[in-house]
Amino acid sequence: MKSRAAVLYGIDQPWVVEEIEVDEPKANEVLVNWKVSGMCHSDEHFVTGDMVPPKELLAMMGVDDFFPFIGGHEGAGVVVKCGPGVTSLQPGDHVSASFVPSCGRCRYCSTGRQNLCNLGAGTLTGGMITDGTHRHHVKDGRSVKLMAKLGTFSEYATVAEASLIKVEKDLPLDAVALVSCGVATGWGSATNRADTQPGDTVVVVGIGGIGINAVQGARMAGAKRIIAIDPVEFKREKAMEFGATHTFSSMAEAIPHINELTWGEMADRVIMTPGVLHGDMMGEAMSMVGKGGTCVVTAISPMQETSADINLFQLAMWNKEVKGTIFGSLNPRADIPKLLDMYRVGDLKLDELITKRYTLDQINEGYQAMRDGENIRGIIVND
Repeated sequence: MKSRAAVLYGIDQPWVVEEIEVDEPKANEVLVNWKVSGMCHSDEHFVTGDMVPPKELLAMMGVDDFFPFIGGHEGAGVVVKCGPGVTSLQPGDHVSASFVPSCGRCRYCSTGRQNLCNLGAGTLTGGMITDGTHRHHVKDGRSVKLMAKLGTFSEYATVAEASLIKVEKDLPLDAVALVSCGVATGWGSATNRADTQPGDTVVVVGIGGIGINAVQGARMAGAKRIIAIDPVEFKREKAMEFGATHTFSSMAEAIPHINELTWGEMADRVIMTPGVLHGDMMGEAMSMVGKGGTCVVTAISPMQETSADINLFQLAMWNKEVKGTIFGSLNPRADIPKLLDMYRVGDLKLDELITKRYTLDQINEGYQAMRDGENIRGIIVND
């Protein structure tokens, strides 16, 4: 079938909205009509090249070229058709995207770590995670890859059943889209991976679509002080609305104030969610972490960056720890419905996250607004 999609043809190029061909779903696959897509910074990392695998790595994977590429991994939609073997979904079901698939059988899924499912290894390169072949093609006949094998920047996409989670039909699809990435990742970074405890001092560096949810996750976990750091005044103001108690424009500005606020003990948890995380930022981050404290690295770094500025003496002698996380170390099949339940009863703010709605044709405008610091979260709505 025909679909309109935003396609990226190379690094530092704009998204091109054009017609593509979407093949019918095969075994264990589902055709989805994406209704809402969140404009996450992760897709911008392909525009800048931060998440594009180097050519030598692509060659090892047997991939000639990373592009063309359909973006979008934060989304919500409606099932149109199911392929053979699909048991958890049927046409008409409302679904949340899950940028980390969950097979339910691998070592990680079976031990409650769905965010590390082995199927995730195939979500950025090659064809479908079901059989390695392609279902999506641009107008010149070339096969096109999908971000996280979801491609929510397309009106229609064929997606593996393992990458979709059924949700209740009365939930607004705007909210369903948001919890599929930014909300879950930020909230889980604070509540789960950082293990924020009541009375803690928590620092969140970078207040975008993920950082703002780390702030509200820390609030819901009972943190005493929540310190939000971002150079953009608008984002600092939004952080206060979501539970921050103090805001600063930089880590350098914040450090002496954190020292004063905590009587020299510094922060219990520091969560790194800037737009792009570089290794030289970790020195200041770790200086904000007190004895026995934790630094959670959530943000994306350039794929080939391999060094970080960390004082190893303090790491050992102050009993500090550094943790990475993907999807906030949550389990998509359990935690996406749980987050939506918290939204339903008013505990979790989702509607307030949306700064502006865009059409698919306005995707480049929306991403420029993100670069300019004007959006907490822009979303694409398909009529």
